[in-house]
Amino acid sequence: MLGILLSHYFQLPFTTAIYSTLAVLSLFVLCYVIARSQFQKTIWFGLTSYLMLMSLGVLTNTFHNQKNQETHYTHVINTSTETPQLLIFKVRERLKPSFYHDKYIVDLISAENQRVSGKLLLNIHNDILMPKFRVDDILASSTTFEVVKAPLNPYQFDYNAYLEKRYIFHQLLATSKTILKLDTQQRSLKGYANDLRELINDNLKIYNFKPAELAIINAILLGQRQDMGNAIYKQYVDAGAIHILAVSGLHVGIVLILLNILLKPIETIRHGKIIKVILIVLLLWAFAVIAGLSASVTRAVTMFSIVAIAMNWKRPTNIYNTLAISIFLLLLCQPMFLFDVGFQMSYMAVLSIVSIQPLLYKLWKPNWKAIDYVWQIFTVTIAAQFGVVPISLYYFHQFPGLFFVTNLAIIPFLGFILGFGILIIVLALCNVLPQFFATLYGNIISLMNLVVNWVAQQDVFVLKAISFDLEHVLVCYFLILTSIAVFKKFNFRRVSLFLIAILLVQGAWMYSDYKHRSSSLTIFHNSRKTLIGLKSNHYLKVAHSQDSFKVSEDRMLKTFATAHFIKHIETDSLKSVYLFQDNIILMIDSLGVYNTKSFKPDIVLLRNSPRINLDRVIDSIHPKIIIADGSNYKSYIKRWEATCLKRKLPFHQTGKNGAFIIN
Repeated sequence: MLGILLSHYFQLPFTTAIYSTLAVLSLFVLCYVIARSQFQKTIWFGLTSYLMLMSLGVLTNTFHNQKNQETHYTHVINTSTETPQLLIFKVRERLKPSFYHDKYIVDLISAENQRVSGKLLLNIHNDILMPKFRVDDILASSTTFEVVKAPLNPYQFDYNAYLEKRYIFHQLLATSKTILKLDTQQRSLKGYANDLRELINDNLKIYNFKPAELAIINAILLGQRQDMGNAIYKQYVDAGAIHILAVSGLHVGIVLILLNILLKPIETIRHGKIIKVILIVLLLWAFAVIAGLSASVTRAVTMFSIVAIAMNWKRPTNIYNTLAISIFLLLLCQPMFLFDVGFQMSYMAVLSIVSIQPLLYKLWKPNWKAIDYVWQIFTVTIAAQFGVVPISLYYFHQFPGLFFVTNLAIIPFLGFILGFGILIIVLALCNVLPQFFATLYGNIISLMNLVVNWVAQQDVFVLKAISFDLEHVLVCYFLILTSIAVFKKFNFRRVSLFLIAILLVQGAWMYSDYKHRSSSLTIFHNSRKTLIGLKSNHYLKVAHSQDSFKVSEDRMLKTFATAHFIKHIETDSLKSVYLFQDNIILMIDSLGVYNTKSFKPDIVLLRNSPRINLDRVIDSIHPKIIIADGSNYKSYIKRWEATCLKRKLPFHQTGKNGAFIIN
């Protein structure tokens, strides 16, 4: 992990990674030979072991970075030219569509008749007459490379950085008229899996499942959430049940139990146990392929494949070693999984369950089996939350207070829901599914959605806009670890570490309070509107030109306030002049009035497309910089930019350069 992080943030050349790995490997072998001949053991063999694994992490990440390949399109063709280029590419994956575009990840095959490689994001304008492309379809288009824009406002989701972690550095824009599907017979494993999913969906649609029911079936059984509506997805998030929609350890564990029961008779034949293990592992990986080989399902299937082998060979297993093996193998094959939120949360949840759940369960042992079963599920749920809460607060800044209600209502029946769902799919594929079965299963899914919807509607229990920094994540995990240690064994050393952890938690909050005690003025980019934020310590005043309710519910402002630990937000109307940090800011609106005889502004903000002669404004005011926000016409901005370029005056366009910030 350290090697992958080092390689990612410092971008070491491929040759450097190889030579350093070979050097450390040689040192490791030397220390190993010396250590074997020594009776008195030293630390050098252990240190070289750590160094070797770190260098292996560096080499793995460098090797998988497609930009380091000579055939990568960034080394072969000019991506900055505005002249369209003839590109041929293959569909690799279909993503969730946006309001305006259908989205795909594609593998580049050739550019201007040159053989190239690399992944791209393909955006095709929505066209109801145009059929969706399938995985493995070969497409051709004459288009240009576009850089995925960084967020224009601070603390917004950086889609560009997210794509770079998947080795996607450019995007393509196309329409139904500029893209051509080519004939091809080439099919990949992912292509066949996609065809099977489409066949399953086509067969299920015959039985009149509701759209919401079909979306849930696709999510929990086929690992596909592209066609799920935002409303139902948000309900599962607010109810703390999003893990039910992601095919992960919970689902794969249940599938393993079902397979173990169904294939039990094979043990009676010669070499039956070996055959059974091979079949279970093959079927688990077949399930992973059908589910799209996401980070969560790949992690779960890798781990449970090892568990299945150990379980059927009656070998003693250590769950921590099993997790470590699966992490090691996965990061060797996909080092960027380390930055995947689902990957991080999955492992933290499993680690918490195996370490904390037994301690919680020992607190009370019910005599009745039914109550004991509910108590086990409750302790598993609580233990998992201990592991994922710090990461969840850091990434999503909210906490579903009634998560245990959802889990207690759904988890006991999830095995039945998955097993029944698999039976429904098999019968539908064989065209022998009774309508009664389909209706019954649809009603079960609707009931599950109803429970989730009811829990999600209890807004008072969904804690939102929780400010949480990386420092808080680290100290919270240290506090959790020391708490477990004290609970297992009460002694002076462990209590001391626990108390130190409490001090560190307090220190982290004090440091955050100190760090965010600052002032800033931010001119946000907001389409067709003007929005100015005046921050003073933990107080934010928002000057705006729109409805106050819309401003208070603005997602961009909420994100900004959460990131800065803002405790109070106040709205205000826009003023013509602002004074901040010895900077006088003059605002010129659509009226075009700027009477500045009594003062000289340093900054001029143009808003609502004022009809002015910018040359005359510059000659009379002599500002240091001109700013144009998102409320102006693009044609006006283009003309103003040309004027400032001619006058050698800095020009800041929020729609291009992002929000303008004075700290």
